[in-house]
Amino acid sequence: MTVTATSVDQSDQLQPRRASGARGRLLRLVPAAASALCGVLLYVSFPPRTLWWLALPAFAGFGWVLRGRSWKAALGLGYLFGLGFLLPLLVWTSVEVGPLPWLALVAVEAVFIALVGVGVAAVSRLPAWPVWAAAVWTAGEAARARVPFQGFPWGKVAFGQADGVFLPLAALGGTPVLGFAVVLCGFGLYEAGRLIAELRRDRVVRRAAAAAALLAVAVPVAGAVAARALVSDSAQHGTATVALIQGNVPRAGLEFNAQRRAVLDYHARETHKLAADVRAGRAPKPDYVLWPENSSDIDPFAYPDAAAVIEQAAKDIGVPISVGSVVERDGKLLNEQILWDPVKGPTQTYDKRQIQPFGEYLPLRSLVGAINKSWTEMARQDFSRGAKPGVFGIDGVKVGLATCYEAAFDWAVRDTVTHGAEMISVPSNNATFDRSEMTYQQLAMSRIRAVEHSRTVTVPVTSGVSAVIMPDGRITQRTGMFVPAYLVQKVPLRTSTTPATELGVLPETALVLVAAGGIGWAIGSGLRARRAGDA
Repeated sequence: MTVTATSVDQSDQLQPRRASGARGRLLRLVPAAASALCGVLLYVSFPPRTLWWLALPAFAGFGWVLRGRSWKAALGLGYLFGLGFLLPLLVWTSVEVGPLPWLALVAVEAVFIALVGVGVAAVSRLPAWPVWAAAVWTAGEAARARVPFQGFPWGKVAFGQADGVFLPLAALGGTPVLGFAVVLCGFGLYEAGRLIAELRRDRVVRRAAAAAALLAVAVPVAGAVAARALVSDSAQHGTATVALIQGNVPRAGLEFNAQRRAVLDYHARETHKLAADVRAGRAPKPDYVLWPENSSDIDPFAYPDAAAVIEQAAKDIGVPISVGSVVERDGKLLNEQILWDPVKGPTQTYDKRQIQPFGEYLPLRSLVGAINKSWTEMARQDFSRGAKPGVFGIDGVKVGLATCYEAAFDWAVRDTVTHGAEMISVPSNNATFDRSEMTYQQLAMSRIRAVEHSRTVTVPVTSGVSAVIMPDGRITQRTGMFVPAYLVQKVPLRTSTTPATELGVLPETALVLVAAGGIGWAIGSGLRARRAGDA
């Protein structure tokens, strides 16, 4: 009887332990789930939605899951945040080539965010840790914008803030300062809330809570309000009447290239329509016309029939046309903008410098071919890079050019302004990506660039969305998708430069150094604590 009673008692004691163990395992999953959900929340803050403010709770939650974690836990939590953010953000890359390239891209890019997670966890034990942590995030974005294959900056936090209160900070320090302020505010919200919760138990932290809230929340907001003085849409060097042509394509996807002549004819036809409307008084006459990237994938220097189509359009409208073409010169394939004068013909060219890996050239070609031979057949010859900044002089107006993918890179837009551009054009071709969010994400980048450099930005796109953006980031005209259309508008020309333009890479470099200093401090503190423990 005694033995039986004892065994029953032990069995009863085991039940709560088992329940507690299961509950413990579930509780351990909470940070992982929260990290992935915070990544999704950051994605939802991006265009085409205007929920920019969701970035703040996204980073507040990210700060909560990372604070005080070991480096191994932070690595995994950071990777989950990266997957939650990048998987839906970059799904457009799978539109025509299937899920494998999309998943591979996300898997690689999320590694950078995982490493950021390790850095944030390390500095989370330091005083004023949100400052150090936000700098670590900026350093991660800086690395992602440069490697591998010359970088992939898509998904910078700044690119989700075109409708937000922090937008003027782009004029102060570019995308690094804008993104830093948003991340700092998110981490600061969590830290202020944590310290306020501790206030109930310990009155000593009252000042620390107030300081954290002031530093990490009020300062970025106040800075954005003060930076509004840098944003203006007034004309400084007169105005120009510019026309954007969206000719549309025969069909979406990669196959639109199979009907290259049709794409050229569509853009010529829409230009002739504009010319007829100008003669009838239904539209103002432009000073110049901007066609999109790939509006003539037939090389007009090699095929006289293509040159004739462009020349007829230019003569009909009576002003120069900037034509996006694919040309072969000296054995090199170039994504080129050609300024076509109605009298002189082609007068100036700009060759795209930041070409897209796995789109315009294939790194690791043999490996890619081993995985899927059709991918190498679609890109039989790699595009070559241009060497000079794109600035067209058109009747006394300097128009900067950043072709499509280049709008994501800080340097590729900035150096058009430092070389005298009074307005910027971002000719693009998004037909490959159908009606995905890619178009709206890229349009938001151009809005950020407009404020960053205080320039009008025009976005002529083959299939839409084409738009005219004022120097304060407002879209004043836009087209629909997959419809032929033209836009004509008088826009301000500006010559002054913002602090962001003048400073260039310096704000980003400073924030990277802050991140390095914070991580160094955290490592040093950890080593000293370990030595003290051993002693």
